[in-house]
Amino acid sequence: MKNLSEKQGFICDMDGVIYHGNTLLPGVKEFVNWLQKEEKKFLFLTNSSEYSPLELRQKLARMGLEVDESHFYTSALATAHFLKNQMPGCSAYVIGAPGLLNALYDAGITMNDVNPDYVIVGETRAYNYDSVLRAVSHVRNGARLIGTNTDLTGPSETGIIPACRALIAPIELAAEKAAYFIGKPNALMMRTALKMLGVHSADAVMIGDRMDTDIIAGIESGLDTVLVLSGVTQREDLCRFSFQPRYICSGIDELVEELHLQ
Repeated sequence: MKNLSEKQGFICDMDGVIYHGNTLLPGVKEFVNWLQKEEKKFLFLTNSSEYSPLELRQKLARMGLEVDESHFYTSALATAHFLKNQMPGCSAYVIGAPGLLNALYDAGITMNDVNPDYVIVGETRAYNYDSVLRAVSHVRNGARLIGTNTDLTGPSETGIIPACRALIAPIELAAEKAAYFIGKPNALMMRTALKMLGVHSADAVMIGDRMDTDIIAGIESGLDTVLVLSGVTQREDLCRFSFQPRYICSGIDELVEELHLQ
């Protein structure tokens, strides 16, 4: 594990790795302080589309952790970038939080609840039956269906909660069309992350709590991988997967202890 301390690029998931809800997890302050002190290149890469980089920076600041906005990249930003390249000036019907809406607006994508080019679904607490009905109608009428990520569930302070894949499933079933998902493990997200860091994949590591997004994304992109058991995946879940992480830790605090970063 000592080899990890020699890596130059660190890509970290957030939910279940850095925090649960509004609670910073043990060892995170020490880990981030070490990254900054050693001038490592690091990026918080989250499949959540709810918040903007500014909001994520402020969220961590409220928990006592100061990190610049440039260290955050979300599935909302990745989705907006994808659509801007696919169909500049397109319109969309969106089921999602302000972080997703703002990213789309910044990319020149307008909101349209009449005849949108795309239906886009991300995490939101404003999910309701009427919005599902509208989304199904638009997709059946030809709109392309996009999901910000494939996460079925996510960790929170109160336990496991539904995420994007669960929210978009009724639309896929009723519209009889499969969604295209942008976030991890889509290679688009990982390529962008490595480009932002400016490091080669062989000199980078992916730290996450999900086998089906974080770890597989790291493996397929040629990064070393660290699975932390502080989020969705538990040790007994590992037997369900044909691939395995390079390293397994109970959480960032164990990683800090193993690498003697304090």
